[in-house]
Amino acid sequence: MSPLLYLAQRSTAAILAVTVAVHLGTIVYAVRGGLTAGEILGRTQGNLAFLLFYAVFVLAAAIHAPIGLRSVLREWAGWRGRSLDLAMIALSALLAGLGLRAALAVYVA
Repeated sequence: MSPLLYLAQRSTAAILAVTVAVHLGTIVYAVRGGLTAGEILGRTQGNLAFLLFYAVFVLAAAIHAPIGLRSVLREWAGWRGRSLDLAMIALSALLAGLGLRAALAVYVA
């Protein structure tokens, strides 16, 4: 793994550690409070802080996951070369696009 990919994976892992903990904590808090999906949506709709938080979460995951999957595919499947790199770039773009679309949908719902 190149030093750049190594640094990207480790830094996004740190970001994900925080964002996953906050995300799960928020879910536990909301469920224990008896909030419905509609009430949660009502609280997050139009909230720029939630949009930015989930945008960071999505982008970190969209960078982190394909780098890890690339390593697994290289080791287990023997897939190497430009086609692997392009497939992982496409996966990253797909994850980022779908995740940001979902975050934006909650913001403008």
